[in-house]
Amino acid sequence: MDCIFCKIIKGELPSFKVYEDDVTLAFLDIRPVNPGHTLIVPKRHSKNLFDVPSEDWVAVAKVVRDLAHVVEKAVAADGININMNNREHAGQVVDHAHVHIIPRFKGDGFKLWHQTPYKEGEAVKVREKIKAHLS
Repeated sequence: MDCIFCKIIKGELPSFKVYEDDVTLAFLDIRPVNPGHTLIVPKRHSKNLFDVPSEDWVAVAKVVRDLAHVVEKAVAADGININMNNREHAGQVVDHAHVHIIPRFKGDGFKLWHQTPYKEGEAVKVREKIKAHLS
């Protein structure tokens, strides 16, 4: 497998590890949005949120929650973004499930996505489509 994150997990590539346990690894992003930008990955390979085993996802979520507090304090950030891109058209670059902890600072210039309100009646239709797939 030619997965860069799997190579980092195996120690075949260097990284700036900030946390590790039996299921997860957290390390600094090599191209950070801001200093302290950290990635949390499950050690077992999975492409994205849609195929990560539930037990791995629970472990990743716990580490993200715990590390978010630590990273924010360590770099004296004004806030934190938690982000996960799933699949190419959502911005996923590495096909190994990973969550970003991105420290935010007032005036850092990092922009969030644009938002557009629903057209009349559109929210009801979208809600019904989602609910239909729940069963």
